[in-house]
Amino acid sequence: MTTLSALPERAAPGVVLIVDDQPDNLALLHDALDESGYTVLVATGGASALERCAHAQPDVVLLDAVMPGLDGFEVARRLKGDATTAHIPIVFMTGLAATEHVVAAFEAGGVDYVTKPIRPREVIARIATHVRGARQARQARHALDAFGHAVMTVRAADARIVWQTPLARELLQALRATLEDGRLAAPLADWLQAQAVLGATGRLPAARSAPLLLAREGRRVGFAMHESTGDDEWLVVLTESDERGAIESLALAFRLTAREAEVLHWVTQGKTNRDIGEILGTSPRTVTKHLEHVFEKLGVETRTAAAHMALARLKT
Repeated sequence: MTTLSALPERAAPGVVLIVDDQPDNLALLHDALDESGYTVLVATGGASALERCAHAQPDVVLLDAVMPGLDGFEVARRLKGDATTAHIPIVFMTGLAATEHVVAAFEAGGVDYVTKPIRPREVIARIATHVRGARQARQARHALDAFGHAVMTVRAADARIVWQTPLARELLQALRATLEDGRLAAPLADWLQAQAVLGATGRLPAARSAPLLLAREGRRVGFAMHESTGDDEWLVVLTESDERGAIESLALAFRLTAREAEVLHWVTQGKTNRDIGEILGTSPRTVTKHLEHVFEKLGVETRTAAAHMALARLKT
């Protein structure tokens, strides 16, 4: 068998990982795929499948649903829950053609399934389709990475990140907008799911979603949902506005604390106390207190006067 290391990167037609605890199935599929030009990797259990995926990054995983120990459904959930393997398409193999098992396969993250007994020609045809799709998606991701864009693909059902560029990861970390299990935190998750509902019903034209603005410690990031990439996955573009320079200037000019300068900055943007509270992750009451201190330091009594002084200072 040709080894992965001996091939040029992703040599045609692709790399397939077969996961099955039955030697006869492994042999049948291995021979058919190998004859069709695929580089074939094998795993006989769930734990070894997870390890192979993490290291080899196959184009497609052909996964047996029913195995002792870690079954295929749990393997799929773990692969989809890991940002490094979530993008890999999973095709289930199952002898359980009942509706509930098919539904379980898709809910676990599968994109397709084939029934046993295996028909090699059908499997190869399905694999070819998913390899082409995976390659196109990978090429697009590499292009976005190369140009430093902040983009991510998120599954709406559970707000889990499927893939993200390094810049998107850095911005999300700065905003503390992700949970430990790889899902988006509220309010970003709530926004995403609401937008996905509109998109699925055709009420959200491509690239016309209602944007979300999040800010933390002087960093302001806008989120806009673009088109669906399939399987309840959506492309989200992140755009950072550099507000830090303006905030630092206000803090120095008027001897404000960092939070007071943030509040004053958002006042100049026409935001209400409630808006500012949502942006900064605090209550409107706390914003009011900060604003009282701002008025005192600027020697003014109204928001309009404070905003006028701040804008005048920023223009100099």
